[in-house]
Amino acid sequence: MKRDFFGLPLTIFLLIATLIAGCANNSQSTEGTLSAAGFNVVIATTSQQLQHLATLPPYKMMHIKRNGSDRYVYADPSRKLIYVGGVLAYQRYKDLRLAKNLSQQDVQDAEFNLEIASGWGVWGDF
Repeated sequence: MKRDFFGLPLTIFLLIATLIAGCANNSQSTEGTLSAAGFNVVIATTSQQLQHLATLPPYKMMHIKRNGSDRYVYADPSRKLIYVGGVLAYQRYKDLRLAKNLSQQDVQDAEFNLEIASGWGVWGDF
């Protein structure tokens, strides 16, 4: 009986990498992506800023107009700060999220292939 384990080491590596990456907090991942995209961090330091921060939807991207230009804001009330970026930073953020989602899909495909490959050798070729 011949077994084909050609892609198994790579699949196991991808599975382990996914498990390690999955342990990271999703909001930390989003905030890291925002920083990588060029968003600026603005820390709430005054009582007025803290009051306004409490009114913003937490962990959601918002589009606002400020001083005649489009701005994108992401509020993190637990850390008392907001991420602020322009149109280019927002576009980079969307591109980075898309790339991340595609790489996660590759890992999911590898996990699926690992599940499929395991145990079927007992049936021989069919």
